[in-house]
Amino acid sequence: MEILSEHTRNILGLQLPTDPRWVNLAGIGLAEILTDHAYCEQKAATSCITLIQRYPDKEKLVTELAPIVTEEWGHFRLVLNELQKRGLQLGKQRRDEYVNKLLEFQQKGGRFEDRFLDQLLTMALIEARSCERFKRLSEGLNDEYLRNFYRRFMESEAGHYALFIELAETYIDKEKVRTRWKEWLVYEASIMESLELRGDRIH
Repeated sequence: MEILSEHTRNILGLQLPTDPRWVNLAGIGLAEILTDHAYCEQKAATSCITLIQRYPDKEKLVTELAPIVTEEWGHFRLVLNELQKRGLQLGKQRRDEYVNKLLEFQQKGGRFEDRFLDQLLTMALIEARSCERFKRLSEGLNDEYLRNFYRRFMESEAGHYALFIELAETYIDKEKVRTRWKEWLVYEASIMESLELRGDRIH
């Protein structure tokens, strides 16, 4: 069963699929990809904490993101355990060019609503691309255990993506959310096209 194939095209809306060669590179450098994945989960947890701290008056956001913090930190521990089980060490955190380029596209001034929307859509986009990448790993890795391992992560990230879009539409006009989301998707595709193909990064 091809989970998320239609979902990825029609709902995630990512304009540029991951180069199939990426999975082969990731499989060769397993320690590096697991290390990067661990830090991605760690940063996802801290980003949710930051949003809760920044917007404590937004009850739905606080209520919905609180369990995501726990889930993301649990994911970090799962990946860390996988490293240790394989006799590998958690390496150093690397600069995330993908996320840094996304941050460049965020509204920095102007209306609060526009800045808030971009923060939520940035999170949604990171989760969407992670979902797509985990789908690739769940289908392309030679290690059957890791294929199943990443299938679970894929399904989780799809839910997180949907939650950030839902939160955006809770606080901001839906049409505005959809219009800005399309702009983000076009910009994200340009990032993917410009980045070097590397197997030691989730993004």
